Amino acid sequence: MSGCLEILGMALNVGGTLLVMVACGLPTWKVSAHIDGNIVVAQSFWDGLWMSCVVQSTGQMQCKLHDSMLALSNDLQMARALTVISAVLGALGAALTVSGARCTNCVSMPSTKARAVMSGGALCVASGLFVLVPICWMANNIISDFYNPQVPPASKREIGSALYIGWAAAALLVLAGAALGCSGLQDSKATHTELYRNGFVVESLSSYS
Repeated sequence: MSGCLEILGMALNVGGTLLVMVACGLPTWKVSAHIDGNIVVAQSFWDGLWMSCVVQSTGQMQCKLHDSMLALSNDLQMARALTVISAVLGALGAALTVSGARCTNCVSMPSTKARAVMSGGALCVASGLFVLVPICWMANNIISDFYNPQVPPASKREIGSALYIGWAAAALLVLAGAALGCSGLQDSKATHTELYRNGFVVESLSSYS
C-alpha cells in the first residue's frame, strides 16, 4: 500500500508541476469578454504573465512580451512571482521524493527515506498553495471587474484557460502531497516497529545468554 501511494504521489507531483509550468507560460490568463451582442468580433485580447496577444478574426495572432514588470498590474506581478516559486517547489519536491523512493539507492537508511518522502510531500502541498493563491486572486479580480458597471465593456475580461489549468495543477499537487505524506508515515511506522522488534529480540537473547 505504501509503495502504491508513493508511485501515485510521484505521478501526481510530476503532472501537477508540468501543469504549473504550462499555466505560467500560457498567455490566456485573461481573455476578452464579448458582451456587446455582436456575433462577429474583429479582435480578441489575451493577457498572460509574460506577454499579451491579439487574435484577429482571420486566425492571425500577434503577441508582445511585457516591456516592464513594474508596469504590470499588481495581480499579474504577484501571479508571476508565486507561479515561478510554485514550479520550483514542485520540482524540488519531485527530486526529494525520488531521492527517498524505494526504487532508488540515493539514501540507504529506511527512516531517512521516509523523511525524504514526507518532505517531498510537504513541498508538493506548498507548491499547490503557491499556485492556488494567484489563480484565485486573479479570478476574483476578473469577476469583480466583469460585474462592475464602472468598467467599460471593452476593458472587461473573462477567465482564461490558464486559470483552469492552474486549478487542476493545484489539486494534483495537494493530492500528491497527501499521498506522499501517507506513504512516508506508513514507512516510518514500519521502520520503528521493525527496530523495536529487533531491539526486543536482541535484548531477550542477551538476557538468556
